[in-house]
Amino acid sequence: MLPFYLDCDTGIDDALALAYLLARPEARLLGIGSVSGNVAAATGAVNTLDLLRLAGRPEIPVAVGAHDFQARAFGGGAPHVHGSNGIGEVALPASGAAPLSETAAEMLVRLARENPGELRVLAIGPLTNIAEALRLEPRLPELVAEITIMGGAAMVPGNISPLAEANIGNDPEAAREVLAARWNIKLVPLDVTMSNVLEEEHRLELLASDSPLARALGEMLGYYYRFYEGIFGRACSAMHDPLAAAVAVDAVALRTAPVVHVEVDAGDGPGRGQTVCDLRGVHLGYPEQAGAHCQVVLELEEDFAPHLMSALLAPVPVAVEA
Repeated sequence: MLPFYLDCDTGIDDALALAYLLARPEARLLGIGSVSGNVAAATGAVNTLDLLRLAGRPEIPVAVGAHDFQARAFGGGAPHVHGSNGIGEVALPASGAAPLSETAAEMLVRLARENPGELRVLAIGPLTNIAEALRLEPRLPELVAEITIMGGAAMVPGNISPLAEANIGNDPEAAREVLAARWNIKLVPLDVTMSNVLEEEHRLELLASDSPLARALGEMLGYYYRFYEGIFGRACSAMHDPLAAAVAVDAVALRTAPVVHVEVDAGDGPGRGQTVCDLRGVHLGYPEQAGAHCQVVLELEEDFAPHLMSALLAPVPVAVEA
C-alpha cells in the first residue's frame, strides 16, 4: 500500500477526494492536515473529522495547519462556492474528535521522517503548510517519494483571476517555494479538472446509495452544482480535487502530461498567482527539458466520471494494520 499525507482545505471537492482515497485499496492514509482556503483551517479540520467518522475511519489523525497565508491574511474562503460551512450547508453528525496538538506542517515532517522515500503527499488546497514543512525540514524533497498538487492553469484561464487558479493564487509565495523545491511533482491544473465533470445523473446515483457518506456527498454537490451552473450552463461540476487524488494513486491513464519547468508569479500585478508552464515544445511532443521536475497533467485518456463514481459508490475498506 502507498502511504499518503493529505493536505486540504475541506470544501466539497476535497470531501470527494477524501472519499475517493478512502475507497482506494492501494492508498494508506497516514494523516491529514488542514489549511485555509475554501474555509478556515480550523473549520476544514472539523469537516474532515466529521467525514472520517461518517466513513467509518475515525482512526486517521487530523492536524490543523496555517490560518493565514505567507504574505496575506486569510480572506474568508469561498462560501459562494462551498457554502458557509464548506460542505454545501450539509450538517454532518459531529465526530466528537479533536485534532492533534501538532501542526499540519509538523505532521508532514514527522510522517516523512517515519516513511523515508515512501511517503506520497497530496496537496489539494493552498500550499501554505507544505512551504512551512519545507522550512522545518529542508530535506523534505529527499524524504518524500512525490507530491501531487491540484493547482494552477497552464493553457486555460484561472478561476479567481484571468490567470490564477485558487489554490496557487491564494498563496503564490508558498506555491513558488514549493514548486521550486527539487522533488518529483505532479501538477494537476484547471486544464484537466475543468474538462472532466460530474453530471446530475451522477449526483442522483450518490443520493440513492446505501452509503451515508455517498448520500452526504450527493447533498453537498447540489450546492456545488448551483455555482457551476453559471460556468457550464447546466447542473454539473468540475472534479478538481478527486481527479488529483486519482493521479496521485496512479489510477488513471494520462494522455498529455509533459515534464516541464514551472514557475509561479508571486508579484502584485495582474499575473499574481499564475503558473507559468514552459509548454513551448508542444509541436514537437514536449521534448525533454533539462532539469525539469514538474509533470503537468493536461489530458486524461478517458473520461474521469465513471472511474470516480465507481470509487464513491464502493464500500469504504476497513482499517488494517500497517
